[in-house]
Amino acid sequence: MKNHLHAAGHICVLKDAFMYESQTEIASLTSTDKFDGALAIHLYKGGRLLQGSRIPFGIIFGGTDVNEDVKCEEKHRVMGAVLEEARFAVAFTVKMKELAAAEWVCLHDDGIKTTPKETFDWYRFLQNAGIPTDTGSLHVFLLICGLRRVKDPLYLVDVFSDWHRKEPSVHLGIIGPAVDPLFTSEVKEKIKRAPGVHLLQEMPQDDLHAAMKRCFAVVNSSISEGMSAAILEAMDLNIPVLARNIPGNAAIIKHKETGLLFSNPQEFVVLSKSLMNDPIMEKEIVTRAKDYMKKHHSWESERKAYENLVLRLQ
Repeated sequence: MKNHLHAAGHICVLKDAFMYESQTEIASLTSTDKFDGALAIHLYKGGRLLQGSRIPFGIIFGGTDVNEDVKCEEKHRVMGAVLEEARFAVAFTVKMKELAAAEWVCLHDDGIKTTPKETFDWYRFLQNAGIPTDTGSLHVFLLICGLRRVKDPLYLVDVFSDWHRKEPSVHLGIIGPAVDPLFTSEVKEKIKRAPGVHLLQEMPQDDLHAAMKRCFAVVNSSISEGMSAAILEAMDLNIPVLARNIPGNAAIIKHKETGLLFSNPQEFVVLSKSLMNDPIMEKEIVTRAKDYMKKHHSWESERKAYENLVLRLQ
């Protein structure tokens, strides 16, 4: 997003909403540095800080604002007030747009650009993860998420570990930042007792994209999602996706068309095996997923959309 705005000739400054506690602090920031407009990501976490702002602003829905925060009466009220002041609002998917419209209002799909590092060392990555490279037909599944409960990274651990005991060539790597330190400790303890499941260090985006490009499939097991960037990035990289069947994922994935949706851990294993044993189905899925990406989430279309939206802040 910052790249899009820079390309259009704007100066863009990124600020973490968690660094600020009140609208007064943001007002001081915008007046001191003479900002002309603002974009808030997440209607509640970012948007509430811009209420009453002297500068025009737009909102980009984060996902949990529409899926989770709307259930809290006070947050719902605040978010509605923010939208009344916003010049525009952007939604990642049609489903998210519909959910927001049912509560308040509207708008756009998000774009993805992947940049896999050409010099990425896959074998060193496997060694660092503790994954043996001498097992013949290795199948590495990657689950990419911040370590917090809503992402539910432990959902598949038991069933995957049981599967690995029977088929040692399958491995699950969980990659992401320790967003919730207490929960991260739980994850580490659980994975210590789960052969075939590996907790990997957070890594730069170009390395992560390169790792995704070499893995067998990308997995999403979240309890709730707005729009999973990892799912879209996998689609862009021609890697199949297996995702938990929740509204946010089902808005992106059409089952057995652009990916596979599972409703329980056992179904995940069944679908994974079918994907491993049917290369024609795998090829058809990734081809249709790539076509979907070009149509709905192209980087170039997103750039033009954000350039036009920012003009509405003038």
